[in-house]
Amino acid sequence: MPQIAQILETYASQFFWLLIVFGLIYFTIGKGMLPKIEANIDARDRKIADDLAAAERARSEADNLGDSGTADLAAARLVAQAKANEAKAKAAKDAEQRLAKADAEVGVKLAAAEADLAKASAAAMASIESVAAEAAADIVAKVSGAKVSAAQAASAVKAVMANG
Repeated sequence: MPQIAQILETYASQFFWLLIVFGLIYFTIGKGMLPKIEANIDARDRKIADDLAAAERARSEADNLGDSGTADLAAARLVAQAKANEAKAKAAKDAEQRLAKADAEVGVKLAAAEADLAKASAAAMASIESVAAEAAADIVAKVSGAKVSAAQAASAVKAVMANG
């Protein structure tokens, strides 16, 4: 069959050139481009690994700083609490001293007021006795018509007030 023979003759040269073109493409890509791509991939992998290592170091440093910051904060809290307790104690002592001073002043004033009250009470009682004696003498005079001396009225009032 001549058509089959013709196909082999026509396509034999095309198969040859096809193999040469594929070979050139293979060697061009395989030997020229592939090493550059592999180098780029390796560089990217190294960069990612370095970045991960740096991130891990930064995280551990941050953890260490956080721990030391927590310890510093706790120490500062203790110092602040000690100062606050000291200030409270001082304020309580000052307040106690002021209260004692105020109590002493109030005690002096209270004693003076009680003395004044006792004087006023004694004066009032004395005037009450004299008024009561006068009233008793007037009442006896009006009711019975008898005249009672001021001394008798005063002794009667004193006797009633002492009993009652």
